[in-house]
Amino acid sequence: MREIVTVQVGGFANFIGSHFWNFQDELLGLASDPNNDPVFRNQCLNMDVLYRTGETQQGILTYTPRLVSVGFQGSLGSMSSRGVLYNESSPGPSDVVTWSGSVSTHASAPRKKNLFLQRLYEEEQESFSMINGTSSGKSDSQREIQDKDIVELLDNHVEFWTDFSKVHYHPQSLYELGGLWMDPQDFDNYGIGKDAFSEGFRGEEICERLRFFVEESDHIQGFQFVVDDSGGFSAVAADLLENIADEYANTPVLLFAVRSPSSQMNLRSRKQTIFRELHDTVSFSRLASFSKLIVPVGLPFLSESKASTFLRIENEKPYHCSAVYAAALHSATLPYRMEPVGPTADSFDVSGAVDINGFVQMLAGQARQNTVAILDAAMPAPALNGKQHEQSLLGNLHPLTPEVSEDVEDLQAVESMIIHGALRSDGHCASISEVKETVNAIYGHAITRPMFCHLSVARCPLPIPLPYPSIFGNLVGQYGELLNSPFVGSSPRGPLEVHSLPMAVRLRSSSAILPFLENRLGNLRRYGLQRGALGAELLRNWGFADDELYDMGEMLSKMVSTMKPHSEISSDSD
Repeated sequence: MREIVTVQVGGFANFIGSHFWNFQDELLGLASDPNNDPVFRNQCLNMDVLYRTGETQQGILTYTPRLVSVGFQGSLGSMSSRGVLYNESSPGPSDVVTWSGSVSTHASAPRKKNLFLQRLYEEEQESFSMINGTSSGKSDSQREIQDKDIVELLDNHVEFWTDFSKVHYHPQSLYELGGLWMDPQDFDNYGIGKDAFSEGFRGEEICERLRFFVEESDHIQGFQFVVDDSGGFSAVAADLLENIADEYANTPVLLFAVRSPSSQMNLRSRKQTIFRELHDTVSFSRLASFSKLIVPVGLPFLSESKASTFLRIENEKPYHCSAVYAAALHSATLPYRMEPVGPTADSFDVSGAVDINGFVQMLAGQARQNTVAILDAAMPAPALNGKQHEQSLLGNLHPLTPEVSEDVEDLQAVESMIIHGALRSDGHCASISEVKETVNAIYGHAITRPMFCHLSVARCPLPIPLPYPSIFGNLVGQYGELLNSPFVGSSPRGPLEVHSLPMAVRLRSSSAILPFLENRLGNLRRYGLQRGALGAELLRNWGFADDELYDMGEMLSKMVSTMKPHSEISSDSD
């Protein structure tokens, strides 16, 4: 067994994670139904890579994500941090032995479940009753809470990531940063994040939860991190990664550094601009230093980007933006979750399986040793037949990574392309061989092509679960096919109209990442390293000594020079 432990750190990371795990839960449900489409019943995905089996004290078998999620206290909404499967209550306050006075406890009333979570509870109770032979026998039409009510509710009111989560979690999975006594908005500070991890027992408690999932694994193949790249959670994640580097030195870390549009709003003053640009630089530098491969994800205006050509996104809603990024992350991580079938053979349903170490080495371990990758996505992917469609596949792949160059010719580029659920022009599911032939033709006719491209293909499309937002435009059909004429009406289409999507994503090591890297190097030099730099005092307040800043400058300088080796980039220690 080759397990992966997933770690989500921060509010937006957990929004993305909630959608991601909903996809996995939907796939599990579709695979277990003998009446479903064979592409869902024969996924050839090894869910044990991400999930663990367990058993409650009552002897009930459980199957839960191998996950550690870190969030702000109070960010779980109506969900208990201990989950519901194991019937464990949250730990109460410890006995006070240093205080002889009276002690009072103030507890807020539990939040009421929304319609979606109420419906989940009803269905679980009905399922339990059926097992015991006491089913009420209610049909779908007799249910008080209808699908359309749930879709409407979630599209208009999601406050917490748990509001739309349909997954059960292990008691060790959900960790709340307690005792900070501040609003989440005030946690938007790297220095506070560093203190939050080191103060008290928080750091050790998080590491202990991680250790629980690692030690019960037979042979862990790696960690996949999803981390808020803005605010104090980035510092929390970096300190956790430093512990992982010490304890699990040979275990690869693949990290998605995510950012919501709301964290990239226009800054009103020069002081705020310096604060944000230094924060971006320090955050990226520390996260990258502990990752084998880091993938920045999050556009300032997702709704206005080319990636949203067929989507209807509202930037101010994390529920919307996280849904797009989660779909891309699900697709990008398929290669190390596919069932391997041998070095030369392909199965009927998947091709191009590779473990996470091979995946990371393929993108970061080539001649340039570039550890920063760009994520592109086509959502939905166009049909694959005909030369016109060959060109539209590459033309529809647009970056979800910010600050990258377009139309860059890089003869040393390395790519991993993942296509799943591809459709032919007649609307039927394309075979593995048809997808491979199409992609080979694309690069055969291309004027410029990467030095190396690894292709992974799966016939199973992206399922659209009920709690997914209504973000599809009127050119997207029921199975994600792109229509020649739009549906009548201006309302976005959601999970009641769109049931699945063909997806194409690409991770690439390319010099197109240079603007992203150069901006961070330039900001560190301008605001942190130069004599009399305006941000020097801020960096000291965040706990960074001069030698740490010079090391950051050296690392960023090396990253830039790696991507353009013929340039004359001076070292910060010169």
